[in-house]
Amino acid sequence: MKWMIRSLTAIAVAAALAVPFVQQSGSDDVAKVKQVKDNARQVSWRGGRDQLRLPVIEQPLSQSTQYVPDFADIYDINERKKAFFAYLLPAIEEMNDRVMIQREELYRLQAKRLVGGKLLAAEQDWLNELVQYYRVDEEQPEEQFAVLMRRVDIVPSTLVLIQAANESGWGTSRFARDGLNFFGQWCWTEGCGIVPASRPAGQSYEVRSFASMEESVEAFIRNLNTHFAYKELREMRLQEREDDDTVSSGTMTAGLMSYSERGQDYIDELNQMIRINRPIIDEVRETYVVDISL
Repeated sequence: MKWMIRSLTAIAVAAALAVPFVQQSGSDDVAKVKQVKDNARQVSWRGGRDQLRLPVIEQPLSQSTQYVPDFADIYDINERKKAFFAYLLPAIEEMNDRVMIQREELYRLQAKRLVGGKLLAAEQDWLNELVQYYRVDEEQPEEQFAVLMRRVDIVPSTLVLIQAANESGWGTSRFARDGLNFFGQWCWTEGCGIVPASRPAGQSYEVRSFASMEESVEAFIRNLNTHFAYKELREMRLQEREDDDTVSSGTMTAGLMSYSERGQDYIDELNQMIRINRPIIDEVRETYVVDISL
């Protein structure tokens, strides 16, 4: 059987919206504000509401995969890894593409305000929806933009793949197979997921069940982008953006101290897995086709 990684259709949309990035740290940095204003003047804003093409913020990803291959039956370790990465990578790439398109539009609206422009009603509605999706509590526009610039950004696909591999035992865990949960995400409503056999007495959490693999990926990326426990991770990502406009897996693993009770040992293990598996992930990205025998 052959698993195909679909093309990244959102790239064309992102290119159409593309303008230089800006990160707002909340400080009164005159030089940065001037740069934003200068860049903003180069942006051609769409004048009528009927001409707006605002990105949809919350919608299902293009696929809804409810089947988990029996990865344990792939005896060649490298082939098993390739199959696992190929299975998850399309959803991760699509989610990150969506986030980047949101980020481009967020930048456009921020730049528009900085040069004195007034947001159209549709633009303000879209911004309000973005604030709600990314769980921003601030009420002042400047503070909202500052928080959103920290939260509306990608999580490197290499990191997502490695955490999925670590948390799901390369797709073989009960939670992955029965609940399509590849990241060990919890929930606290009775019946929302699978009760772990090792759950301590008196605890009420369950390991969340998802309707599709893609839902699991979306929830994981949203969790890292919104939960208070990963504020430091987002600060590290913002600093890296400001330094050289990149986001790397190595930087973000350092912000995952709260993801596991193992703390630094967990981070060290993720970094080691990234070093070992990066060539395989790169190969999957380059070929977009992986043969697996089921």
